[in-house]
Amino acid sequence: MSKQLAIGTSLVIALAVTGCAQKTVNDVMADPSRYAERSITLKGEVVESYSIAGNGFYRLEDTTGRLWIFSRRGVPRKGAYVQVKGKIKDGFDITSIGDFLKLPEPIRERIESGLLLVESSHKAST
Repeated sequence: MSKQLAIGTSLVIALAVTGCAQKTVNDVMADPSRYAERSITLKGEVVESYSIAGNGFYRLEDTTGRLWIFSRRGVPRKGAYVQVKGKIKDGFDITSIGDFLKLPEPIRERIESGLLLVESSHKAST
């Protein structure tokens, strides 16, 4: 019985590690429905950053592509390397973030895919 328990425990740990594995922007872009409403982690460089009163958007780039991130916790500056956790929103309506946040036209035009990561946290990485 203890051998079965050890095998079962190993299987659960392997599945948990696989589920939490870091993804790439290309993973998300290639199959958005697979990641929609799921928490994921991405790493990359901030290539654009817009902030208004602690809220804002930044564009994360990794070696596979670029993706917009929405944050209510402040945004990292352009050029920063970050690890970001959040949920993928497919078909995101930028008007849903409220009338208080008037987005500059360049952002409105660039989120045409409707694919966005809504951040739960971010931190600088090395």
